[in-house]
Amino acid sequence: MTQANTKLTRADFQIDGPVKWCAGCGGYPILAAVQKALPETGVTKENVVFVSGIGCSSRFPYYMETYGFHTLHGRAAAIASGLKAARPDLHVWIATGDGDSMAIGGNHFIHMIRRNIDLNVMIFNNRIYGLTKGQYSPTTPLGSVTKTSPDGTIEKAFEPGELVMGAQGTFFARVIDKEPKGMEEVFIDAALHKGTSVIEVLQNCVIFNDATHENIVGKEVRDDRIILLKHGEKMVFGKDLNKGLVFDGEEIKVVTIGENGVSMDDILVHNQTTKNPNMHYMLARMTYPEHPVAIGVIRAVEQATYDSMLTEQVEHAMENTNIKNVKDLLNSGKTFEIK
Repeated sequence: MTQANTKLTRADFQIDGPVKWCAGCGGYPILAAVQKALPETGVTKENVVFVSGIGCSSRFPYYMETYGFHTLHGRAAAIASGLKAARPDLHVWIATGDGDSMAIGGNHFIHMIRRNIDLNVMIFNNRIYGLTKGQYSPTTPLGSVTKTSPDGTIEKAFEPGELVMGAQGTFFARVIDKEPKGMEEVFIDAALHKGTSVIEVLQNCVIFNDATHENIVGKEVRDDRIILLKHGEKMVFGKDLNKGLVFDGEEIKVVTIGENGVSMDDILVHNQTTKNPNMHYMLARMTYPEHPVAIGVIRAVEQATYDSMLTEQVEHAMENTNIKNVKDLLNSGKTFEIK
């Protein structure tokens, strides 16, 4: 990363014009958190690029005082991958939605992760197609009544974390739109990660899917229905921090500390850097009411990136060839003259 000569602030990444999301949209706190996080990464403004596809989330590049591309539906990953491969010095972010990334863009999404290209991906997961007025999306819960499922959806929903683990992802985190500080911290971690970092943002769509995450993030219930993961710390939760997670050899289970002989020593310690993805997969797919929903960085492991390996290959090829320009190429191998 290119270090800035002077410390930037949130104001350096704010636009002069209006931000045109619906009043109460979860996009506003996400935008603020990103603008606060970027100065902490030490990257200069001219090296930051935001790429998006189509959807409410995909207006994000317009609202950042940086370079950006507003591309085609589902194609942000493809454009961003090409940009990073051509300009590995750039700090590239993708702003996408649950439909944009996992429906029409699903193929690009999984292969971007598999390649481990050094990109930062924010998934605005409001479980609905908001821009096109309320059709069900790949993350809409089974049975949900929407404009395109008046009798309830009959499709099982995708869990973004499961897709990331299945595609051999090296970084996955989950955050809540109403927790700006938590988002800011995770966005910084994602920015500093070398490889594809995917952050699922549990976002509210106040118009077409209001309160979709409220059953787990609501003020009155959240302490018992989410668990904030911290690397190296015990996995405990609850209003009294008396609940925890244990592994019985087959699955993760919720226990109450102090009951049935369970002590703090029995509670799992979160290790986001372990290479084996099995525990990360189980944490990512936990859902209420059987388990609390995991919030924070779930997986962050080091692995060679596609763009770094590609650069090495290109440099090696250039050092070991007699072809240095187009003229050399045209006159290489067998040639013939036309008279």
